[in-house]
Amino acid sequence: MKSIIVSLAFLGCATFTYAQDKKGGGNGKVTELPEIVIKSAGKDFSIYLPDKNPDMDVQRLEQAFIAYDIGKDYEGYDNYLVTMEMKNSSLAATYNENGKLMSVVEVYDNVKLPSAVIYSIYRNFPEWKIVKDKFLYTQEDGDIIKKQYNIKLKKDKELRRIVIHPDGEIVKGL
Repeated sequence: MKSIIVSLAFLGCATFTYAQDKKGGGNGKVTELPEIVIKSAGKDFSIYLPDKNPDMDVQRLEQAFIAYDIGKDYEGYDNYLVTMEMKNSSLAATYNENGKLMSVVEVYDNVKLPSAVIYSIYRNFPEWKIVKDKFLYTQEDGDIIKKQYNIKLKKDKELRRIVIHPDGEIVKGL
């Protein structure tokens, strides 16, 4: 009897560990990205905070920026500008004379909207359709300055523009 209980316990543990060893992705979860210290410039640190946007284009451009190595290109300049562009997206970063990241401005057109944004739009604007959206994300010295969606809505022949934060708070356009 004791050996049967031990055998069942072993099979139960083996089943649970096998179930968690699922390979493959595409589960649609948003990946949490940590703050990134891009480069140490003497006593200063360049800090970049990637956004937790569900759109893959946003994540791709941010990953390309994180992987970018400024090297010694900034030497001899007061400010150094790095720009990156992908389809429907752009990123501009400014470095100072020491190679410290000072600011990042990101603009994305027609991105996958977070569920809180979609819910807020359809709750406050029933029967309106989203025609176009733009995501703006700005940082200075590691602090997020602007993080908003500019949305263009349409109902019949009427157009309306709203500004909404990622948490669903409508800032402008009600």
